[in-house]
Amino acid sequence: MKITETTIPGVLLFEPKVFTDDRGYFFESYNKRALQEAGVDVDFVQDNQSMSHKNIVRGLHAQKAPFEQGKLVRVLQGAVLDVAVDVRKGSPTYGRHVSVELTADNKKQLWIPPGCLHGFVSLADNTIFAYKVTAYLGKDSEVGLAWNDPELAIGWGIAEKDAVLSAKDQELPGFSSFNSPFIYTR
Repeated sequence: MKITETTIPGVLLFEPKVFTDDRGYFFESYNKRALQEAGVDVDFVQDNQSMSHKNIVRGLHAQKAPFEQGKLVRVLQGAVLDVAVDVRKGSPTYGRHVSVELTADNKKQLWIPPGCLHGFVSLADNTIFAYKVTAYLGKDSEVGLAWNDPELAIGWGIAEKDAVLSAKDQELPGFSSFNSPFIYTR
């Protein structure tokens, strides 16, 4: 598995080695040892899956203590532009983001550590998105930011008028009013 560091400390891109032949393909979608060797020594407690139509925006979300989550995300069908935003106070990349296109074809995965917000926009209808998480959902621990905040300047690749969001995501605050509960510890 090829592991690439992104511009945000702790956010890693995983590209599996895919073996193909006339029958189809095979690859390891998860290997605990590979993650540990990359510095990600976690225990996943839950797998989640969602299906989204084109232009659905989910995020930007995270969970604060005691339910901070790390996420290993990938696409099983379709494609997304996946985004991680560093909101760890004291981080050299605080307020910056990284975005990666994850598709069923490229089979890439993104590791988003606790302290980074996560979101994505679906680039195709019937996109199936899967992620492993390191903590259970704690409703009172949810935090988030508006996906289209101009301070974050995320290039989502879609027009704002075309984005479809949940009612909850439409109410998320902007970056300037966000008091991050996360501290950078590296």
